[in-house]
Amino acid sequence: MKSLRLFVFVLSLLGILFCGYNIYSLEHERRIVKEDLVELSKIKYGLFSVDEWKQILSRIISKKVEELNFSPDQRQEIKSKVSAFLTKTITEMEERFYEEKSKSLEGWFKIGVAGLTGMFDTMKKDVPIFTDQILEFLNDPGNRDKVKDYITDKLSEYTDKTFARIDYTEHDRILSHYGYGDRKQTISGLQRTLSDLSRGSQNYIIAIFVFIFLCGIVLLLSKEPAKIDFLLLTSICFVLLISGLLLPMIEIDARIAEMSFTLLGEQISFTDQVLYYKSKSILEVVRLMLMQGKMDVLAVGLLVLLFSVLFPVAKLLSSLAYIYNQKLQSNRVIRFMVFKTGKWSMADVMVVAIFMSYIGFSGILTEQLNQLEGLTNKIDILTTNKSSLQIGFFLFTSFAVLSLLVSQKLQFKRSF
Repeated sequence: MKSLRLFVFVLSLLGILFCGYNIYSLEHERRIVKEDLVELSKIKYGLFSVDEWKQILSRIISKKVEELNFSPDQRQEIKSKVSAFLTKTITEMEERFYEEKSKSLEGWFKIGVAGLTGMFDTMKKDVPIFTDQILEFLNDPGNRDKVKDYITDKLSEYTDKTFARIDYTEHDRILSHYGYGDRKQTISGLQRTLSDLSRGSQNYIIAIFVFIFLCGIVLLLSKEPAKIDFLLLTSICFVLLISGLLLPMIEIDARIAEMSFTLLGEQISFTDQVLYYKSKSILEVVRLMLMQGKMDVLAVGLLVLLFSVLFPVAKLLSSLAYIYNQKLQSNRVIRFMVFKTGKWSMADVMVVAIFMSYIGFSGILTEQLNQLEGLTNKIDILTTNKSSLQIGFFLFTSFAVLSLLVSQKLQFKRSF
């Protein structure tokens, strides 16, 4: 039994070390890819992008101009409207001409010439000719291209003057780094890479939990574990603690999965628009809190550092000292750290707090996204909350449970 127990603990320690290292490597690469993917998917490059809207409107305008193929009835209707417009314009022009020229002797002379030549009457008589020329102009493909170019140029000019420019430095860096092509192609490529990395780490994660389960079962069934057993178990706990502190615990991801509406008779759709994204480990959260410079945030950061990092490490080191130094077995500080802190060191409280934070964030984001979906009946909005617990949370939880089991076994150990 002793040999089997030793074999299981040694195998588990080596297996967890190997799997943990590979998970950390894959997770580090996955986080970089995920952050780049999120950057390209941000709403500022889609729904809130002036450049994106310019492309959409230009495409719609081009399509509408190309559709200017008048049926006989439409041509007659437009011809009547254009004729009426031209007649009205010439009449107003005639009235302004007589009004302005009647103020001087030279003007009266021009009025007389205009009356003799019948200039305005001729223009009114030629309105049908002008109308046909305008319709023929619109039907000419070359002129349509000029109209499209003119409208597009004016649209670009107005938007550049009205809206602030978007900084594409990071956007362009990502496209250049991966070399997939444009933004859409790069997003597809990064999604495939992310999926491959996730599948790559999945087997290692399963293996770690198998090893942890075996250690827990063997420990519970063991009546008198030896020093080497406690050393190996403490080492396993230490590896789990470090992994739980370094790897992300929570990933908060709120986005608009799909938003579609009709503009000028054309269907417009935006997909995967990221509204908010954060992925942090405990150590990263602590570092951010300590760098804020605010006393309340600093106090919380110190408490998290104390109860989730320093206490667990001190507990593991004290366990080793208790096992290998008989003089320290009666030391109050060592006994307190080994047997008491396991119950109130807040390792389990920290896990629950993180879990509740996840639930709270998830609930708040889901509620807010649901409100966004109900803003209007004319826009179809499908929101999604992709927040999830990450591997760091489960490894930290495994450390908390396994360390408590080790403390309990150590407390009832008769002697070494």
